[in-house]
Amino acid sequence: MAVTIKDVAKLADVAPSTVSRVIANSPRISDRTKEAVREAMNELGYHPNFNARSLANQSTKTIGVVMPNSANKTFQNPFFPEVIRGISSRSHQLEYGLYLSTGQTEDEIFEEVQDMVLGKRVDGIILLYSRVNDKVMNYLHQQKFPFTVIGRPYEPSMTDLTYVNNDNFKAAKTVTEYLLLLGHEKIAFIGGNLDFVVTVDHMEGYRKALTNAGIDLRDEYVVFHEELQEGGQEAVIDLMSLAERPTALIVADDIMTFGVMRMLAEMEMSVPDDVSIISFNNVTISELSSPPMTTVDINIFSLGYEAASCLIDLIHKPGIEPKQVLIPHKMIKRQTCQRLTPKLNEKAK
Repeated sequence: MAVTIKDVAKLADVAPSTVSRVIANSPRISDRTKEAVREAMNELGYHPNFNARSLANQSTKTIGVVMPNSANKTFQNPFFPEVIRGISSRSHQLEYGLYLSTGQTEDEIFEEVQDMVLGKRVDGIILLYSRVNDKVMNYLHQQKFPFTVIGRPYEPSMTDLTYVNNDNFKAAKTVTEYLLLLGHEKIAFIGGNLDFVVTVDHMEGYRKALTNAGIDLRDEYVVFHEELQEGGQEAVIDLMSLAERPTALIVADDIMTFGVMRMLAEMEMSVPDDVSIISFNNVTISELSSPPMTTVDINIFSLGYEAASCLIDLIHKPGIEPKQVLIPHKMIKRQTCQRLTPKLNEKAK
């Protein structure tokens, strides 16, 4: 026979209504009573029927997580498992489950988001990206559906959105200035997809640092590729085919940087002796490159954790003031950058 709320209440010596409130994590119930009820639930093997609760409360206790691409591509980049780990950690604390998008194209992802909203499959949505002129974000905004963004909205009119972001402009400006201080002036920029706001911000930070230093931005030193190892390899082929090669590279993502370094090795070019490299994200494997990668730690876990926290606040408190949470970043100096030498400058010519 199935265990019921009444069975749990009897063992914990409380009323059935108290058990229901503990399941709902009501702040009206003391921690001591919650502990007693949860111990009784564990002892009896009782599992709440969340589907029934959802019908009663008009809540799914589920968060939708929308990825920028198909899962096959997205999970090739360790950024996404780590940011989802942050989301999952906070969601678990507040007893929410996750519903991951599985669409393969932009249109399929948009249709899936519509199903989440209109089918009431989730209580709120986290976008793991911010895209220029994104129809998903525009749709959620128009529907007044609870959602948060990891990134910042591109449209200046969307001032009422809650989002969690790094100062990507400042981060890119800082790394460019660092290479300038090392004596590099021929600095190339390998960006990700130009449809994403993070790429736009990185590009503007890079441009601003060069302008401040009185250095003209060279169009041939700016390339954009998909944020995968293959994208990094293609970018290096473009840049190292130039008559005047760059002496330093700023790469949008650590996984791209692995591709960059692999292709440079095939070209028999040494890092950092022939070219310096600095990247972004500081994924767990970045220090395993050869040599270990200089990169910007953007606190990926914290991005996900805070995004989930902000979203659940929006769900519980409709009408709450929007938040713009800025997660700090820091440069991690390892071994892929060095001061420009006269010999290296001659090689680049």
